[in-house]
Amino acid sequence: MNTKKPIRLALFVTGGGTNCENIIRYFADKPEVEIPIVVSSRSDAYALVRAERLGVPTTVITRQQLNEDPELVLSTVEGCDYIILAGFLPKVPVYLIERFPRRIINIHPALLPKFGGKGMWGHHVHEAVKAAGEKESGITIHFVNQELDEGEHIAQFSTPLLPTDTAEEIADKVHVLEMAHFPQVIEQVITK
Repeated sequence: MNTKKPIRLALFVTGGGTNCENIIRYFADKPEVEIPIVVSSRSDAYALVRAERLGVPTTVITRQQLNEDPELVLSTVEGCDYIILAGFLPKVPVYLIERFPRRIINIHPALLPKFGGKGMWGHHVHEAVKAAGEKESGITIHFVNQELDEGEHIAQFSTPLLPTDTAEEIADKVHVLEMAHFPQVIEQVITK
């Protein structure tokens, strides 16, 4: 009989939650991984609806609470082994990084180190990629450190771009990579 405890993931979200839902569905039939909580920085995030529909408990921790109430945040993720940022916009505070060293994983919708840092999220990234005339874009999955989008890279996946691609078309191409690769890379990291 396998008595090994499952690896527990806390998913942190801010927006629509397609990555969140994809991760929950991916691990649903894998008893070695549990997702006990989805934490949103916004009460109106559609990710909360997606998680609740899939039976995963949710809570809201505002940006202010994240920065000013470490006890609340740490008690919320108590017993979790990893934090997965699945479209989470606030900067992760130092106390959380120190509690989860090399155990907070983020996905960024560009090939870092290009198009990272403050203000570089979502459509802002895709518009910057378009404006720069890049021939490719993609995703970077990385550990979170104290500098925005500068943590150690775990994996990158790229997609070619056409000169005629709009920012929305770039976003769609990047989204395909997110859906295809993010859960598998998480699994590779957490089950090493």
